[in-house]
Amino acid sequence: MEFIIKISQFLLSLSLLIVLHELGHFIPARLFKTRVEKFYLFFDIKYSLFKKKIGDTVYGIGWLPLGGYVKIAGMIDESMDKEQMALPPKPWEFRAKPAWQRLIIMLGGVTVNFVLALLIYIVMAFAYGETDISAASIKDGYLINNPLLTDLGFKTGDKIVKVGETEVVKYSDVNTNIIGAESVTFERNGAVQTINLPEDFLGQLSTNKHEGLFGLREPFLIYAVADTSLNKSADLKKGDLVKSINGQSVEYFDQAEDVLKSFKGQIVETEILRDGQTKNLNLKVDANGKLGVKVGGTMNDLAELGYFDIVRNEYTLGESFGVGFNKFTSQITGYFTQLKLIFSPSTGAYKGVGGFKAIFDVFPSSWSWEYFWSITAFLSIMLGVLNLLPIPALDGGHVMFLLYEMISGRAPSEKFLERAQLVGFVILIMLVLFANGNDIFKAISD
Repeated sequence: MEFIIKISQFLLSLSLLIVLHELGHFIPARLFKTRVEKFYLFFDIKYSLFKKKIGDTVYGIGWLPLGGYVKIAGMIDESMDKEQMALPPKPWEFRAKPAWQRLIIMLGGVTVNFVLALLIYIVMAFAYGETDISAASIKDGYLINNPLLTDLGFKTGDKIVKVGETEVVKYSDVNTNIIGAESVTFERNGAVQTINLPEDFLGQLSTNKHEGLFGLREPFLIYAVADTSLNKSADLKKGDLVKSINGQSVEYFDQAEDVLKSFKGQIVETEILRDGQTKNLNLKVDANGKLGVKVGGTMNDLAELGYFDIVRNEYTLGESFGVGFNKFTSQITGYFTQLKLIFSPSTGAYKGVGGFKAIFDVFPSSWSWEYFWSITAFLSIMLGVLNLLPIPALDGGHVMFLLYEMISGRAPSEKFLERAQLVGFVILIMLVLFANGNDIFKAISD
């Protein structure tokens, strides 16, 4: 069921983005009376799952879900229709239109991507507001058990003050700003320290098998008792909070794990807090130093117990425009930063480039419209930015040649454009293979 939910979100988001991107090309093409021969969701190599001709355009759904396209008459694109291009230009063809109209047609797709993302962020700000955790309320620092961080000198309990040059006000500021940061400033035992991150930190992070960086320290809050647990018959209930083990205080679960390792195969006296009342239980510790219970609670549960403060902001429709715009610009800036790092080999960030599996894995295993729209907005920005890259066969490549034509007054020859298109297509295939190859390598190595 989890797979079905994830794949449904993945395909719905991908289909929505593809259709709207291609509509961004289709609508101005039709407005400028340019014939659009095909409008396809997914690629129809050899055959289509569905197709229907309406007017001059064939609308269809292909079988290969790697993207989509519109085929505009008289345009040198991935179809490489040389027969059509060998004929004299017709009034309805792309090549017969003024350069400024062709430029608008080519920029239509990425424009829709950016407008869509902006609208989603505005609506989300109005519908959901913003929920985060006050960094100042996290009293005893963060959970840090990723070897990548511990090897650099970080320890559980460190209170993160700054990531790079960004002051940490909310919990999300920590992990959001780590990309591209050169240092992390933290407080430990009342002293402020700074650790410089290595240049290839992102590369190391990409190949690191441990999930999470700076996590929240959670209390030993009982969620369920496993059927195979030695303590199955013990008087444990969901919501019980373990406060001490054999007299040793365990404010957090990570502390309890360390204590239990010392009592493998023994019985420990455990102090439990239940409904405001203290209760003592003798519990069995298995050979692995575990009690055989599942631990966890919602963010609201932990906030009610006083482990941190949740900050909720609600916005009016007018305020949502400003909040949504700030979120939009922040995400675009962040993505350009990521691209810059990816194209800098010394950072090793290219190791983290992922393909369709990486995108699939981003979606949660339970349906959430808030998460769905947030991910879709970011993917829309990603699609828009990538399409602006000056690579022939991408929108950015066509725009590059059109700007050259408008500035110089001379259009590149069709022969040159055909060769450039072929080179661009080869580059794209190599990038797709590299990204999805990274996915496969990670899956094999995990």
